[in-house]
Amino acid sequence: MRPKPSPELAVTGPSENPQGGLSGVVKRAIVIGNGCAGAENQCIGLIRSLGLFDRHLYYSVARPRGGIYRWLHWLPISLYKKLGHFISCICSGFSIKANESGSRRSGIKDVFEVADAKQIAAMSRRTFDKSGPLLVVASGRDTISVASSIRRLAMDYVFVVQVQHPRSRLGRFDLVITPRHDYFSLTPEGKKQTPFFLRPWVTPREPPGRNVFLTTGALHNVDSSTLRKAALEWKEEFASLSKPLVVVNIGGSTRNCLYGVDLAKQLCGMLQSILWSCGSLRISFSRRTPKKVKEIIIRELRSNTKVYIWDGKEPNPHMGHLALADAFIITADSISMLSEACTTGKPVYVVGAELCTWKFSEFQKSLHERGAVRSLTGKENMVEKWSYTPLNDNAEAAKRVIQDLAERGWKIES
Repeated sequence: MRPKPSPELAVTGPSENPQGGLSGVVKRAIVIGNGCAGAENQCIGLIRSLGLFDRHLYYSVARPRGGIYRWLHWLPISLYKKLGHFISCICSGFSIKANESGSRRSGIKDVFEVADAKQIAAMSRRTFDKSGPLLVVASGRDTISVASSIRRLAMDYVFVVQVQHPRSRLGRFDLVITPRHDYFSLTPEGKKQTPFFLRPWVTPREPPGRNVFLTTGALHNVDSSTLRKAALEWKEEFASLSKPLVVVNIGGSTRNCLYGVDLAKQLCGMLQSILWSCGSLRISFSRRTPKKVKEIIIRELRSNTKVYIWDGKEPNPHMGHLALADAFIITADSISMLSEACTTGKPVYVVGAELCTWKFSEFQKSLHERGAVRSLTGKENMVEKWSYTPLNDNAEAAKRVIQDLAERGWKIES
C-alpha cells in the first residue's frame, strides 16, 4: 500500500460545530507500520472497522535487510537508524554497498519512509481547525517511539492507538489494544512457569490499566465486507470444487510453538485419514513454513486428485479461502491465521496445540473454551459442522476507540 494524499488535503469543508467551537470530528487517520504485513493488517483492520479506511495515510518504519544489517535487528530503531547512517557513510567512502538485499533501496534515507514525528505532530496542530483531530494507529516494536512522540508533541490534537503490547510505559499512548494472553505472565499458571528471580524482568509486570483494551486474538484485515468481496472475486475459480471445501493453513515453528518434520508427517497421516469426507482440500504455506515441512507435505499429498497445493505465486487465494471454505485446519503457531478463521464462524481444527507453551498455550486454551476450535485427530467427518460465537475483536476494539474518543468530546465522522 502506497501513501495516499496528505491528510491535510484529504478533508475539506467547515470544521466548526453548531456551538461554534473547534471540530471534534475525526475524519482522517494515519497508520504507522513496521513493514510486517501481520502487524500492519491489524492497524488496517481497526481503521476499516472505524470507517476510515478510505481516509487514511500509511507510513512505514522499515529496516534495511541483508549484509551487516541482519546482525543488528535487536537494536532499538533510533540507535539502528544512527548506526545505519554511519555504516552507509563509511561504505560509500569505500564504494561498498551497505545493503546486500538486492533492493533498489541502498541507503538508510530511502529505507526509513516514516515521516518525522515532529512533522506529523505539527501537521495535526496546523490542520486541526479545518480537518479535526487526527487518529494515529501503530503496530510493531519499531513504531513505538514514533507513535508515542506524536502523542507527546500534539496531545490535544491526536488520539494515538498502539496495537500489540509495547512492553513498557503504557501511559505514552491514549489506548493500547492487545490480546488477553499477553498478560499470561501475571496469571497463576504464568507465575508458576516463571522462575522467581526472572519475574521482575518478564513483561508486562502489572495488570492492564484504564487505557488497555484486551482482545481474544489478534486484530486483522478481515470483516464481512472483505469476505463478501473475496467471495465474488474467487467464486468462479472455486465453482468447480467439490464440497465440503477444507482449507489447510500451515505456518512455521516459533519459540513458543516448536515443531518440525514430525508434526508434518503426523499432519499428512491425519489429512489422508479424513480425505474420504472432503470434497476438496486446498493447502497453503506461510513465509515461515520450513522447506523440509513443505517437501514432506507436497510429496505425500500432491498425487491425490482432491488436493490442491498453492505454489506461492500471485494471486494469493487466502481471502478466497476464508470466504468460501467450509472448514479450516490450521497449525497452532499462527495467532493471526486462527483469529481470522475464527471470525468466520466456520469449524476450525488446530494441529500442534499440545506443542505450544507460554502465552501461545493460553491462546489455544481460550479458543477451545469458547468452542471455536477443536484439535484435529484424523477421525473427523469433515461434513460435520458446529456453531460458536465468532471472534469479533475488530468491532469490539473499534467500539472501545469510539468510547474513548467520546470521553474527549470527539467522534468518528459517520
